[in-house]
Amino acid sequence: MTFDLRSFFGAAPGRRRTQAWLVALVVLCGGALAWRPVAAADRENLEIVTQSGVQVFSVEVMRTDEERARGLMFRQSLPDGQGMLFDFNPEQPVSMWMKNTLIPLDMIFIQSDGRILRIAENTQVQSEKIISSSGPVRGVLEVIAGTAKKLKIRPGDKVAHPLFGGR
Repeated sequence: MTFDLRSFFGAAPGRRRTQAWLVALVVLCGGALAWRPVAAADRENLEIVTQSGVQVFSVEVMRTDEERARGLMFRQSLPDGQGMLFDFNPEQPVSMWMKNTLIPLDMIFIQSDGRILRIAENTQVQSEKIISSSGPVRGVLEVIAGTAKKLKIRPGDKVAHPLFGGR
């Protein structure tokens, strides 16, 4: 879109105000349309002790409200062995959703002592359906769908990460 300042300043005051609002709207909408996820945060190791052994993941930790709100939205992929850990300090009931999330996930809800409370497997992409923790949790680990089943991760398994008092 081009905007001619000569026609703006030569326009009647009412038209100038309308044009100014249109310019502001285009700038704001253009910024929203150009929004992209920010670069990945620093990665940390997280371990889950299962009956079949220790499973290690490289995770990005989301600690702020802004980071938690953005999560994995708009990302095209999530490699095996990687994930995103949401820090909900203090421990509290948590609700998640998949709005603007393009890849199916397993959501692992973790209590402050590191015990897995619940696992929501194969969540539906781009859904606004609420996914509840079903109790107070300190963190939520998101991994690619099918990971919990493949690695035999179950409620009651122990997670080791500094958020939960481990390593």
